Amino acid sequence: MMIKINYLSLLIAVLCFNSCKQVPPPKVFGPAPSERQMKWHEMEYYAFVHFSMNTFTDIEWGYGDKDPALFNPTNLDTRQWVKIFKEAGMKGVIITAKHHDGFCLWPSKYTEYSVKNSPWKDGKGDLLKELSEACKEAGLKFGVYLSPWDRNHPDYGKPEYITYFRNQLKELLTNYGDIFEVWFDGANGGSGYYGGANENRNVDRKIYYDWENTYKIVRELQPDAMLFSDAGPDTRWCGNEEGWVGETNWNLLRRDEVWPGYPHYKELRYGHKDGTHWVPAEVDVSIRPGWFYHKSEDHKVKTVPHLLDIYYNSVGRGGSLLLNFPVDQRGLIHEIDEKQVRGLASVLSEDFKVELVKNKNVEASSTRGNSSIYAASNVNDGNLETYWTTDDSITTASLTIDLEEPMAINRFLIQEYIQLGQRVEAFTVEGFINGKWSELASQSTIGYKRILRLPTVTVSKLRLIIKKSKACPVISNIEVYKAPKVVVAPIIKRDKEGVVTISSPDKELEVYYTTDGSEPTEKSSTYDEPFEFDKKSVIRSIVVDKQSGKSSPIASESFDVSKKLWNILNIKDENVLRVLDGETSTSWVLTGENMPLDLIVDLGESHRIKGFKYLPDQNRWSSGIIFNYEFYTSNNGKDWSLQSKGEFSNIKNSPIWQTKLFDITNAQYIKLRAINNTDNNNKAGYAELEIITE
Repeated sequence: MMIKINYLSLLIAVLCFNSCKQVPPPKVFGPAPSERQMKWHEMEYYAFVHFSMNTFTDIEWGYGDKDPALFNPTNLDTRQWVKIFKEAGMKGVIITAKHHDGFCLWPSKYTEYSVKNSPWKDGKGDLLKELSEACKEAGLKFGVYLSPWDRNHPDYGKPEYITYFRNQLKELLTNYGDIFEVWFDGANGGSGYYGGANENRNVDRKIYYDWENTYKIVRELQPDAMLFSDAGPDTRWCGNEEGWVGETNWNLLRRDEVWPGYPHYKELRYGHKDGTHWVPAEVDVSIRPGWFYHKSEDHKVKTVPHLLDIYYNSVGRGGSLLLNFPVDQRGLIHEIDEKQVRGLASVLSEDFKVELVKNKNVEASSTRGNSSIYAASNVNDGNLETYWTTDDSITTASLTIDLEEPMAINRFLIQEYIQLGQRVEAFTVEGFINGKWSELASQSTIGYKRILRLPTVTVSKLRLIIKKSKACPVISNIEVYKAPKVVVAPIIKRDKEGVVTISSPDKELEVYYTTDGSEPTEKSSTYDEPFEFDKKSVIRSIVVDKQSGKSSPIASESFDVSKKLWNILNIKDENVLRVLDGETSTSWVLTGENMPLDLIVDLGESHRIKGFKYLPDQNRWSSGIIFNYEFYTSNNGKDWSLQSKGEFSNIKNSPIWQTKLFDITNAQYIKLRAINNTDNNNKAGYAELEIITE
C-alpha cells in the first residue's frame, strides 16, 4: 500500500514545531533593577517642595537660630500643590520635612524647633499629615527629605545626634502612610547655632551617620521606599542641580566607592560603565534659581522652553526628573511657577500625542533562535513586557521599521528591557530619505528610556543600528513622533560692538524682525545671522511656523546708542567689560575697602543724556546689589556734575532694570557711585549699565 505524503503540511508542521519550541531568554547581564527600582523608573517625573523657616527669612540655608514664631503661612493649601502637580503630569511629591536649619514641618516629639511652637494653626498643625492625605486623595505618591545636617540641634557632631536623627526618621516612616522615596543629601557639617554654641562643627561624612544601619530602619519600616543620596543605595544624585544627566548615562555605580558628600561628584553625571550595583540617576532641579521662595526671583522662573530642555535632558536620557517648587509665604505654589509648569505639560502632551510606528512592519537583522517570542515586532506592539533580542553571541544588530509612506518625524523614543541589565553602548538612527539612508543621530547609552530630538525630516523607513553592546541587545519599545514646533517669542540681544542676535528656542522656525519699531510680519526682514546695528531704536521680532500658520507674540527691545566706543576707566580687571556686554546673565562685582564705590565710563564721544539704567547681578548668589546711589556726568573726566541721587526702591525684592531720568545734559563721561548695597558690605555688583539719550 502506498502512503501519500502532503509535503506542504509536513513543512508547516516542522516550522511550527521549531518556532514554538521554548527558546530560553537571555540571562541577566550585570546589575539589574529591583522591583522597587522598576516602579520608580516608571514614575519618571515628580515634584520636590521646599517650604520652611527659610521661606519667611528670605535665605537659602538657615543657621538654625530663628524663632519658630516666624513660621506663619497665611493660606497654606497642600491640595493646591497636589492639584497642580497631578495636572502637570507628575506622579508624586517629596517634601522637605527638615532642612539644614533643623526646623521640622511636623510636630516632632524630639525637638521644640518645629511647627508645634509656631502660630500656624495655633501650634496644632502638621504639614506632613496634610500633604500625605492630599497625595492619597489625588493618587500621587508621597516622599520625604530629612536633612542629615542639623544646624539647630546641640548634639550635632556627637554620637547622641544619630539617635535623634533616627528617631525623627522613624516618625516620618510610621506616621504618614506609604513612602515612595526617602531623600538624604550630602550637605553635612559647618557653622551653626547648635543650641546656642554658635560654632563650626565638622563630621566624617563616610562614617558619622553609620548609613548602613540608618538604611536598615527604612528597609524595615518602608520596604518599598527608594533611598536617595550621592551613593544611592537605590537612586543617585545626578551630579548637578542644573537639570541634566549625561548623554552617556549608565544606571550602574561602583556603589561602595561613593558616599553622601562624595568629592568626585561629576562622575555621578554619567554613572560607571563597570558599576557593581544598579543605582540610576535622579535629576533634581528647581523651577527658580533658589530652592526656597524669594520674591526677588519672581522674574527668574524658568521658561517653558528651558523646562522642556530639562525634561529631554533628564527623562529623555534615562533619568527621573525631580522638579522643585519653592512654596511662597502664603503657603501656595506661586502663580508664575504654576503657569510655567502647566505650559510644560501642554507642550509635552502635544509632543507625544500621535505615535507613528505602532504595529508597523519591523524587520531585524537577527532574532534570537529565530523565535517569534523575541520577534522584531515586539518593539512596537505597545507592550513593555515583550522585547526583541538576538542570540547571545550577537552584540551588533539592526532593526528596520517600514512607515509604509513618507512621514515627517522629529522624536525617536527607545527603551531597553532593563530587567535583564543595561547593555547598549552605542547606537545610531538612520532615515530612508529620497531613496537612500541618512544618519539622523548617533548616541551611546539607552537604559530605561532615551528620547532623541531629531531635526524634522520626512522618511519612509527608519533603521536602528546597535553598534556596540555589552551583551546581546534587548529592546522592548520604540516610538516615533512628529512634535509641533515651540512657537514662543524670540530673544533679542545686542553686544558691546553693536551686533544684534535674535534667537528662537526652536531652530526650525522662521524669524522676522524690524529695526524701526514697526510691527514685524512675514514680509519683514528675515533673520538669518547676527547683524550690526548701532543706532538708537526699537527692534521687534516674531517667529513663525509656516507649516501650522502659528506665529509667536512680538518680542521688543529698546536699544540706545551703541557701546562700541565705551571704556571703563578706573578698573584694570578685563572682566569688568561684562558690565557692557549686553548679556544680562553675566556680571561683575567691584569690591573695595569702604563704600562708596565708583564705576567710571568714557562713552568715547559726547551724548545728550537724560537718564541711565542699572541692572544688578542676576546670578543665584547675587552680590553687591546697589541700593543708594549717585550718578554724575562730565565732559572731561575730571569735573563732575551730580545729575541724580537716591535709592533703587525695592531692588532687593525686585532686582530688575532700574531706570532714573534727569534733565538733559551733554557729557562724554559718566560715573555711577554706589553709596551702599542691600547686604551692607563693601561690594557693588553690576550685570549691565546703560544711558538714555535724547
